Amino acid sequence: MGERGTGARGTDAAGALTRLVQLLSAGFSNQQQAFDNPPLYAHILVTLRPLPQLAPGSLLLEQSYAINPGVPYRIRVLRAERQGEALVIHNQALADDQRFWGAVDDEARRNRISSSDLVPLEGCSYMVRQEAAGFVGEVEPGCRCLVERKGQTTYLVSRLELDATGMRTIDTGHDPGSHAQVWGSLAGPFQFSRTADYSHEIPAAWYEAFRI
Repeated sequence: MGERGTGARGTDAAGALTRLVQLLSAGFSNQQQAFDNPPLYAHILVTLRPLPQLAPGSLLLEQSYAINPGVPYRIRVLRAERQGEALVIHNQALADDQRFWGAVDDEARRNRISSSDLVPLEGCSYMVRQEAAGFVGEVEPGCRCLVERKGQTTYLVSRLELDATGMRTIDTGHDPGSHAQVWGSLAGPFQFSRTADYSHEIPAAWYEAFRI
């Protein structure tokens, strides 16, 4: 009976990982929010597409301003995985990342990304849980995800809410000594609507791997 329960939980966790990667494999835009509140929110595009040549759950992330989509201000490789019953999204930078700018719209360039290009970002993984019809993720505790902003070292506090309709995110940077907020939104989270679905690009082999 105990073995059956453990297996059921494992199956549930595998299904959750599959759903998480499917929901992440998409394009997002906060166009409506930016148009409604131009002084507070820039129009931002977020795109995540699977990288089949890398470990299962690996997605290329590009964030850019809509006025200049070919020059992302953030480019990362995320990797979602299951750790026991928990879900984790690992955050990785790309060495010499300008080589891959625009790769979300260029399959040949995406395919050139290899594991040797990845630079793990220590302390910057997201701990993810299922909630309602989607997922909520927060940067792992410990204040170790360090970000340089205007010459000042800060640590990142970040929250992600994801469901079938879109994504909500809020990032703030804090002083490591005083913990006072140094940068980030004061008006609330960015509200992104889903504009494209790339879940069909998830390779079949990943679904098998997620069940292991």
